[in-house]
Amino acid sequence: MDNLKIFNRDFNLVVTGQIISLLGSAILRFAINLYVLDITGRADVFSIVLAISFIPYPIFSPIGGAIADRFNRRNLMVIFDFTSSGIVLIAILALLNGINSIVFITIILTLLSLISAMYQPAVQASIPVLVKEDGLEQANGIVSGVGALSGMIGPVLGGALYGIIGLDNLLVISCIAFAFSAVMEIFIHIPFVKMKHSGSMVVTIVADLRAGIQYMVNKNRVILKICILAAGINFFLSSFLIVGTPYILRITMKSSDTMYAVGMALAEVSTIVGALSMGLFSKRMKLGTLYKWLYAIAAMVIPMAIAVTREVLSFGYLPSFILYFLFAMLIMVFATILSIYVITQVQKETPNEILGKIMAIIMAVSQCAVPLGQMIYGFLIEMFSGIIFIPILIMGVTTAGIGVAAKKMLSVKAADNEALLQKSNYEV
Repeated sequence: MDNLKIFNRDFNLVVTGQIISLLGSAILRFAINLYVLDITGRADVFSIVLAISFIPYPIFSPIGGAIADRFNRRNLMVIFDFTSSGIVLIAILALLNGINSIVFITIILTLLSLISAMYQPAVQASIPVLVKEDGLEQANGIVSGVGALSGMIGPVLGGALYGIIGLDNLLVISCIAFAFSAVMEIFIHIPFVKMKHSGSMVVTIVADLRAGIQYMVNKNRVILKICILAAGINFFLSSFLIVGTPYILRITMKSSDTMYAVGMALAEVSTIVGALSMGLFSKRMKLGTLYKWLYAIAAMVIPMAIAVTREVLSFGYLPSFILYFLFAMLIMVFATILSIYVITQVQKETPNEILGKIMAIIMAVSQCAVPLGQMIYGFLIEMFSGIIFIPILIMGVTTAGIGVAAKKMLSVKAADNEALLQKSNYEV
């Protein structure tokens, strides 16, 4: 098949705009959150602001999907990117005039998250009219991959760039990048085929979510179990890595800007290594044995906890840094492989006509777990700031608990296999 015919100019421009918008927003939001950590030095404030910035995703993603069906998607992308550029410009002007209150920063972060939540559905809804049917699966894989990787590596890149070029320069670059993306998207041609709805936008959203939930509960409970486990992993594991690692670097280890950037860059490399390693493990991985990966992650948490004890820290910064990141990187590699594998299984086992609904539900549920987990870890880290290994061990114990649940929930049973076979008989 000729890739040039599948991935045409319009599709390539959409993906490029998606990379700039989603990844750029994720990078900027996390960098601003680190700025909050630097000016307050408090993990609880940092985690609350970070958690609030995640709230728009589960709320506005379904709304974005409904809007994408009712309006010209190209125009929506242009509007969203110009709006993002305007929001960043306001932040630049405010900081130049000494306005840097936590409330103002939280509002800026929430607005950027809202735009990102609305942007992705417009992209996903555009793909079927931009590529041929025989290339739709591959095109959707690229779009989903960009969205998933933005969420995974955005915070890592944000932390690294914040340490290297500072927030002021990052804001200016982001403002220009969003505006460039909007101008570029003006030249995209997306055929506008408005979907018919029997009721209002709210009724449509509720109906779509109900259909997806009914499928998971009544037709394919394996996906329902994956959804629950994904929420648990985000709540107990991902939330700590997002909140705890920057705090440990900046406050516990008192790292320099250079070493902080190195640490966040190492985390980024780990994510990339995990994605590139997927091909080596995909054929050997099974849903019924994913608990072994979670057990391995839980075991690797122990050396991370040891790395931030007073005894190890007394030997100097470098031994603690090396020990912590050696195992943190391995955990991120494992977590990335798990994430990609699970997403792939859901895509394979879900009928195409309801894949969007199912993915939206999984992302909404898993994203809902992130803000609460971040706030809880923020308070735990603040409470045990002098003995930071306690929250790390809590992360390890809870991850092991998720492994126990995964072993029980994802064991191969005839009922699960039968549910997978019923997907072809499902009617929306």
